Amino acid sequence: MTYLRTAAGALLTALLLALPLALLPTTATATAAEAPRIALSRTEGGKGGEITVSGSGWKPGALLMLLVCGQSAPGKGVIGGTNSCANTDGRAATVDAKGSFSAKLPVAEPPVPCPCVVHVAGVTGQQDSVDAAFTVAGHPTAPLPETAGTGRLAVLTSARLEGSSGVLVWFGAPARREVVVTLGNLGQTPVKDPVFEVGTSHGVFAPQYEERQWRGTIEPGRKALVRLPVELTAGAHGDYQVSVRFGGKVLVEQPWGVGRPWGVTLFWVLLALVVPAALFRIGMAVVDRVRPAARVPRGRRARARTSAPASASAPVSVSEPTAVLPWFTPDSAPSETSPTTKGQA
Repeated sequence: MTYLRTAAGALLTALLLALPLALLPTTATATAAEAPRIALSRTEGGKGGEITVSGSGWKPGALLMLLVCGQSAPGKGVIGGTNSCANTDGRAATVDAKGSFSAKLPVAEPPVPCPCVVHVAGVTGQQDSVDAAFTVAGHPTAPLPETAGTGRLAVLTSARLEGSSGVLVWFGAPARREVVVTLGNLGQTPVKDPVFEVGTSHGVFAPQYEERQWRGTIEPGRKALVRLPVELTAGAHGDYQVSVRFGGKVLVEQPWGVGRPWGVTLFWVLLALVVPAALFRIGMAVVDRVRPAARVPRGRRARARTSAPASASAPVSVSEPTAVLPWFTPDSAPSETSPTTKGQA
């Protein structure tokens, strides 16, 4: 009996220890399955008012962007991109450690008619976006533009970047490429002249999308080779990522490594060498022009002034005095009338 009681106690202890471990995967799965969502304090407001936007299920520490956008509806996304939003009145919010946030958002009129939404999208980290219907009182309304076959395109082959950098890119010109991908129409209606969103991101920042329209029609069950241009800003270098989005869904993500524009560095190095040399030459030329003439000694100038009139007229000959021989006195020097008597005595 003692042995059975001991075995039962050990089994019960093992079950109690294993129970929390068994619950951990379920809790993690539930947390991972929780999708980001938002809630509005009011669903209608006029220009100049303010609403509170709150949310949960977001990645902790993520930076979010809050906007009032027109030509939009939940489930269809912002049709015109951020160009359809009141960007100047947007607000930013940071998700707390529990995955929640709450921020005040002023009610503003978007540049396009309603139906409108409050658009919340991730800027760093998690890049999900959630829309909630909102009515801007007094703002014009218009039907949403019709789209043919939106959201029925799928990537059939891996994307690639085509193109090369010219000499000007080495000196800081914008780098350009083409995103080439084969897309297939999995829907029942043709997709005519689809409008894609092409964006580039660097580091932890979210892509900045720009609209690119592809001319053509993709029939149901058919495929097409799509080429979309992409361009970086002048002087951009480093590791970038190109994203292509259609119907609110990211279709392509392609890395792009851009080399440093060494020509700009070479230019500045040469400029640092040439400019000091040029300034030195200019300074020496200025010194030569403002430097006073060499001074002539005073005595030499006096003799030059004294002899100047004489030299200007007839030349004047000055006879030097005759040296007297040392063995004659002035009164006993020989002459033509009284020759010397030396040696006659």
